[in-house]
Amino acid sequence: MSQRLDYQSRSPAGMKALGEVYAYVAGCGLEKPLMDLVYLRASQINGCTYCIDTHAKDLLGAGTPARKLLLLSSWREASPWFTPREQAALSWTEAVTEVATSHVPDAAFQAARTQFDEKEMADLTIGIGLINTYNRIAISFRRSPTAPLKA
Repeated sequence: MSQRLDYQSRSPAGMKALGEVYAYVAGCGLEKPLMDLVYLRASQINGCTYCIDTHAKDLLGAGTPARKLLLLSSWREASPWFTPREQAALSWTEAVTEVATSHVPDAAFQAARTQFDEKEMADLTIGIGLINTYNRIAISFRRSPTAPLKA
């Protein structure tokens, strides 16, 4: 599948603005491996191949076991692989990503609040919103992973 439009060159100021939000989230105090799990899970839900590839590589490069990444889509059943904080973040990620159908229930908010303070909740939700925006852009313009796998 070929890319429909080079959105980065057509809207450099817009992409720079999104990059500044990404930089904010990266520096807000939430753990990078946690946010990469969040980014990967939202990207799985949305079916964004480019972002799945990017965040899986980031996690593998940081030493996350491949088995943990393989279990991410079924993290509830694989709970021993995920800390309570990661589980809360993943549950919140799913509720926020699926907002059109979930309407982000109070129970999901309360569960996340057991692991995150108010600032962390705000920053986590900004990060989830950001990855959903990146997913929608990459999917809309058919951005593919940068290099195919070699046999």
